[in-house]
Amino acid sequence: MRSIRSFVHRDGRMTLSQKQAVETLWAAFGLNSLDLSSFFNARTNQSQKLILEIGFGMGHSLLSMAEQFPDYHFLGVEVYRKGLGAILNAIHVKQLKNVQVISEDAVNVLQHIPAHTLDAVLIFFPDPWPKKRHHKRRLVQVNFIELICQKLKEKGYLHIATDWQNYAEHITEVLAQFPNLTNGVDESMVLPRAVTKFEQRGRKLGHEVYEFVRGYTAAARSE
Repeated sequence: MRSIRSFVHRDGRMTLSQKQAVETLWAAFGLNSLDLSSFFNARTNQSQKLILEIGFGMGHSLLSMAEQFPDYHFLGVEVYRKGLGAILNAIHVKQLKNVQVISEDAVNVLQHIPAHTLDAVLIFFPDPWPKKRHHKRRLVQVNFIELICQKLKEKGYLHIATDWQNYAEHITEVLAQFPNLTNGVDESMVLPRAVTKFEQRGRKLGHEVYEFVRGYTAAARSE
């Protein structure tokens, strides 16, 4: 996998509540280790659907899905400490039992997830890195999608959303290289994502939202 990171640490100013949440609630809802085999094996044995959201920001969509689907288990990946503090507080207040978070590079997390254990991988509004010289930093690259395919279950799915047209064009080109990611997805299986303040702001600026939902099948299509 490439060593170029798709993110920079932009922590912003954390509130006292967010700081306290990271300090006091991490043990209950956060994962400290990249040794994820036991974490996933325990839930796989329970036949529990496992959903991974990469870059959950302030956690609005992740929390919404966890509330609507209490029988699913959600793992959120984020490096933004303000967002980590916010979601930890919300998980505690809402008394959610089906959400845990990890603060790591998503590539590292995926590399430590057992093969074919995920029912869905969600990537909502990743950093578009709009300047051409920064395009190499974009999260959605061929190697990254290949890694995701290794972790999805048969008939699992990948859901990506962006409001940057140029990034959407790039994503289209990348996904076209994966015949085992198809448009044939049972829509009833696709979790509804919440519309966040970030998305609302983009729409007000006239940004169109581009959605990519691809189902995974181990057998490539015959063209």
